[in-house]
Amino acid sequence: MSYQRIYFDLDGTLTDSGPGIMNGVTYALEKLGYPVPPRAVMGRYIGPPLADSFCQFDGMEPEEAHRAVEVFREYYDVTGKFENKPYPGMESMLKTLKNQGKTLMVATSKPETTANEVLEHFGLSQYFDLVVGSILDGGRVTKTQVLAHALALGGTENAVMVGDRRFDVEGARFHGLDCIGVLFGYGDREELTKAGAAALAEDTRQLLEILEG
Repeated sequence: MSYQRIYFDLDGTLTDSGPGIMNGVTYALEKLGYPVPPRAVMGRYIGPPLADSFCQFDGMEPEEAHRAVEVFREYYDVTGKFENKPYPGMESMLKTLKNQGKTLMVATSKPETTANEVLEHFGLSQYFDLVVGSILDGGRVTKTQVLAHALALGGTENAVMVGDRRFDVEGARFHGLDCIGVLFGYGDREELTKAGAAALAEDTRQLLEILEG
């Protein structure tokens, strides 16, 4: 199938944001007196809303998790968001899709203002017609909520989601969309397949082939 409207996740899909997020989580946990997990398992914080992850993985109550996110942002908003880089071949792929007349959009659980800053910093904002992220008052947090708003603005006809975690797949399926899972991010083949990804891409070359149909 040839897709016309393509909604991209940001962290772990367009850019490798892992180092900055992990460093920010480390900063928050240390400052609040929680043990820091081994670096090898910290990819679990990338993708879902951070407050949920602090509750699930660190045993925080919701109020404490909210505080942890605020402390995380002390680091991430200054330094962490730029400890990041586009995946190899990403800009070339986006340029090709844009030149084919496809509508490219971003739907991310990252705060919308930060998402725009990151895309601008790496020269990727020029390829996107719409960027929708979470809002800090908590009214739009989960991928399902973010995608609902994005779809209302960007449309659903011949649309597809591209993401690296099960949250992307589940959000897309909730709204009746296919989701292409990317294996170069922070979710693995088992996670994405179990969630119901329509296809999997090993790299940006393979992703381009899938999106071109």
